[in-house]
Amino acid sequence: MPPKVHVQYVCQQCGHSQAKWAGRCPKCGEWNTLEEQIEQASPKGDRSLLPSSSTVALALPDIPLDSGERIPLPMNELMRVLGGGIVPGSGVLISGDPGIGKSTLLIQVAAAVAAGGRKVLYVSGEESAHQIKRRALRLGLNSPYLYLLADVNVDNVLAQAEQLQPGLIIVDSIQAVQLDAVQSSAGSITQVRESAAALLRMAKSSNIPLFLVGHVTKEGIIAGPRVLEHMVDTVLYLEGDRFHSYRLLRSVKNRFGSTNEVGVFEMNAEGMAEVANPSQVFLAERLPNASGSAIAVPMEGTRPLLVEVQALASTTSFPQPRRTANGVDMTRLLLVTAVLSKRVGLRLADQDVFVNVIGGLKIAEPASDLAIALAIASSVHNRPVAADLVAIGEIGLSGELRSVSQLARRLGEAQQLGFTQAIIPPLPKRRAAADTLPEGLQIIQARSLAQAIEAGLVR
Repeated sequence: MPPKVHVQYVCQQCGHSQAKWAGRCPKCGEWNTLEEQIEQASPKGDRSLLPSSSTVALALPDIPLDSGERIPLPMNELMRVLGGGIVPGSGVLISGDPGIGKSTLLIQVAAAVAAGGRKVLYVSGEESAHQIKRRALRLGLNSPYLYLLADVNVDNVLAQAEQLQPGLIIVDSIQAVQLDAVQSSAGSITQVRESAAALLRMAKSSNIPLFLVGHVTKEGIIAGPRVLEHMVDTVLYLEGDRFHSYRLLRSVKNRFGSTNEVGVFEMNAEGMAEVANPSQVFLAERLPNASGSAIAVPMEGTRPLLVEVQALASTTSFPQPRRTANGVDMTRLLLVTAVLSKRVGLRLADQDVFVNVIGGLKIAEPASDLAIALAIASSVHNRPVAADLVAIGEIGLSGELRSVSQLARRLGEAQQLGFTQAIIPPLPKRRAAADTLPEGLQIIQARSLAQAIEAGLVR
């Protein structure tokens, strides 16, 4: 008897499946996302579902350790995010908005690995081999160990990998390739899941590192089934503003390293260039002694960054003033403006408030609240913040300043860049001995937001 055929309609946005088609997904509410998926049930007694007889359980002391060393890269920022290099046999998923620089970064990674004498297989399902070569030549890359394959057939990719035995495989992108055995179009939930599973099985069995490029939805999350992020070992997001040149490579999952590391790059004509000192770059065009500007020190992973927060308060004739945030969470901005109005007495009911983080960065850490408040107060009073001052602290609803983590590292980074003053929350007695604050830095401890504004604004 032939196997039964089941027809399911699967949402391409959230993965919800049902037996009947509908114009709108009942789970996520998106329109025209349900696509037909044909699944064949395996016949009874199908031994292909049983574990292989060669797979046996081993006692923990009897399992040999993998002696494979990480593959080094000349890109220190990427090495930082990966945890020290590329682990053989690992699966890495890198995602980001269209045009953010994923393909550019990966062709540089491929060339760097190929420069070490390892073969690299770069698979593209969206561009031709001629297009990829033009990009590589523009970036000054022309290694004989870099092999390009413009194909969407996963079976052919596996055959090429078995023949070449490369030291790295890059697939751009997982939504563009497909398996012949799966009866669905490329990019569908089932196709993405099964194609990724086949590629990862090959990578694990052959001890070849695998990089997969993933598309993102309009909400900014990785398109396809959520299980895709659980299948790989590392998930990286390439973030940034398309209208700015700086990019942040952030790790949200890493089985072989920390998820608290961030790499900073700059997109230029030569590709993705590392930014060794991001704080100095972000403050390079700062105009000292200008009202409405303050310096925040957020933590990006384990690295403190100094960024300029600008604010503009402008009188409006409309009954409902505007609140506009660029690079700052809107909820945090509303909280800060409410505290400024209620606890400090700052008149903002007739003021449009615009807040912008320079460089296209996004800061969501509460430790940047004080810098945002100082910038707004500076614009309202038209009095600048001291040019050599940084502001670090979280603002409570009562107008108090609350302590933040890793204060000593933040202050140390500020001192290295020439700042001599810092406004911080009061140090608890139990932490005063534990935290060694930098010497030579004038520390101003403010208990409330009103005290911080009085101390921070130039008279």
